[in-house]
Amino acid sequence: MASKAIYSVVAVVGIAAASGAAWWYQRQPAKPVAQGTGAAAPAAAGAARLPAVEVARVELMTLADEAQAVGSLRSRQSVVLRPEVSGRVTQLNFRDGDRVRRGQLLVQLDDQLPLAQVQQAQAELSIAEANHKRNQELVAQNFISRRSVDESAANLQVAQAKLALARATAARLRITAPFDGIAGIRNTSVGDYLKDGTDIVNIEDIDAMYVDFRLPERLQGKLRKGQSALVDLDALPGQRFTAVVQAIDPLVDANGRSVGVRGCIDNRRLLLRPGMFARVTAVFGEREQARVIPEEAVVPQAGRQFVIKLVDGPDRDTKIAQRVPVKVGIRRPGRVEIVEGLEAGDVVVTAGQQRVQKDGMPVRVLDLGRSGAAAPQAGAAPDGGGPSPNGAAMGGAPSGAAAGATAAAALPERLAAPARAGGPNPCGATTAQAAERARGGNSAR
Repeated sequence: MASKAIYSVVAVVGIAAASGAAWWYQRQPAKPVAQGTGAAAPAAAGAARLPAVEVARVELMTLADEAQAVGSLRSRQSVVLRPEVSGRVTQLNFRDGDRVRRGQLLVQLDDQLPLAQVQQAQAELSIAEANHKRNQELVAQNFISRRSVDESAANLQVAQAKLALARATAARLRITAPFDGIAGIRNTSVGDYLKDGTDIVNIEDIDAMYVDFRLPERLQGKLRKGQSALVDLDALPGQRFTAVVQAIDPLVDANGRSVGVRGCIDNRRLLLRPGMFARVTAVFGEREQARVIPEEAVVPQAGRQFVIKLVDGPDRDTKIAQRVPVKVGIRRPGRVEIVEGLEAGDVVVTAGQQRVQKDGMPVRVLDLGRSGAAAPQAGAAPDGGGPSPNGAAMGGAPSGAAAGATAAAALPERLAAPARAGGPNPCGATTAQAAERARGGNSAR
C-alpha cells in the first residue's frame, strides 16, 4: 500500500510540473527578428496560412477542328479478269506486276473454230451482197419482181448478222485490259483449260487511291466535298498523305450510326497499296488565336463549366479567386479551348480548387505560369509531314456559334502540298484547290 501511494504522489507531481512548464513557455515574449525583416515576418506568416493553389495562364494557339477515324485503302479501279466462255489458253501477253494499257490483249483463248465461223460468215455475206446487187439491176430492167429484191435484201441482212455473231464469239476469246493499271499475280498458264468465270488475274489502277472511312453521324453537318483529310499508315511510319473528300454516303448506317466517307489520294509515286490500314484525321477547319487552358482547370457543376480565375491581391504573393462560367470548344489531350469567359493572359487555378471555398477568397500561388513557353508548341499545328500532336480523337464538338465558325474556318497550310509528280492530278483536283474552296466558305457539296 505504501508503494502505491508513493507512485500516485510521483505521478501527480510530474503532471503538475509538465503543466507549469508549458504555461511558462507560452508566456515567454517572442524573440526579436533579424534586422530588416521585422515588417515582412508577420506578412509572410499570414500568407503561409492562405490556401495554396497551382495556376496556368490562358494561352493563344492554332487549333484544327478535326476528327479521327480508321479506314482502308482501295484502288480507284479494280477488276478480276474472268473468261466469259470456256476455252484453252493459247497466249499470255503480260507478266506478273506489269503495267498494262486499256485495250491491251492479255489472254488469248483457242479461237480456231470461231475464226473459221467468221470466214464462213464472210463468204455467205459476199454471196448475199452479190445476189442483192444483181437483183437490184434486174428489177431496174423489169426482168424480176420487186419481191425477189426484198428477199435478197433480207438474206443480206441475215448474212451480216451471222458475221457479226461470229466476230462477237471470236472476240469473247480475247481478254483485254479494261483500263490502264497494273497486273497482279496470274492464276493460270498457257495450255490451261478455263471454264467460264474462272479467275485469271486482277488489274489495279493505283495512280489514285481511295480511302474509305466512317465518322459519327453527329459530324455529318461538317462534312463537305473537297475537304481534306490527313492519312497515316502503319505500313509507312513517318509519312503522311493528304486525301481529298470526293463522296459522302447519303445513307447513315443504322447499326453504328455512322456516315461513310470516301477520299482520294494522289499515288503517282506508287507508295500505297490496296488493302492497307489507314488512320484518318478528317480536318473540317482551323481556328487561329484560340484561347486554351489545361483541362484540369475546368470544374463541371450542375451541367455548366466553371474555372477559378485569379486577380491581383493586396500584395505580390496573394491573389483573389473568382469563379467564372466558361463555354468550352475543341478538346485536345490535356487541353481545352475556351470560347467564352476568359481572355488571353488570364490566370486560372489548375490544382487546389477544393481549397477555394468562396468567391473573393485570397489564395497563395505556388507556381505561376508553370506551363511555360513549351505549351503552345505542344498544341500547335505541325508544319511538316510528321505525326500530328493533335492526333487524338475530338473530346467534344463546339456548339452554337463556335460550330459555325469552325465549319467556315480555313484549312491549314500544311494540307496545301503540291502534287508529287507531273501531269494532272488523278484525283481530279489538287489539294491546294481543295484548300482554296474551303477558304471560300467550305460550302461546296
